[in-house]
Amino acid sequence: MKFTPSKLNAFVFFKLPSAFWSGVRVKSITEEKCEATVKHRWFNQNPFNSMYFAVQAMAAEFTTGALMMMQIKKSGKSISMLVANNKSTFTKKATGRITFTCNQGHLIKETIQKAIDTMEGQTVWLTSTGLNEEGIQVSEMQFEWTIKVRK
Repeated sequence: MKFTPSKLNAFVFFKLPSAFWSGVRVKSITEEKCEATVKHRWFNQNPFNSMYFAVQAMAAEFTTGALMMMQIKKSGKSISMLVANNKSTFTKKATGRITFTCNQGHLIKETIQKAIDTMEGQTVWLTSTGLNEEGIQVSEMQFEWTIKVRK
């Protein structure tokens, strides 16, 4: 699969339908950075009239996971990936369109290379930050990804 926003959004539709129906959409992806947006709507709100935390987590995790998938494909190796842990901080009500960004492609590339060189499982913590339309941070999510080269 070529890593373009439209291909990733089709992937979300078929493989992560709850994220798709909640409104998660990839806007851009490069080897270094991935951006996804989600708009606060009735369908994805909590009782406090802001975006439900799990919807934010889906968008944030996908920015980190898409970068991971892209770098794994680029490596040419068969590598498994799985989220082992996550941490979240919420600093403001998430209303309007929220943009999540992960710009740690370099860390992923280094971790994958280390896994290939050592043939041992590796972990990497990746961060995705959610900003509202005014550029104010509403949340920050960290995901610990584990990877292992398949034999």
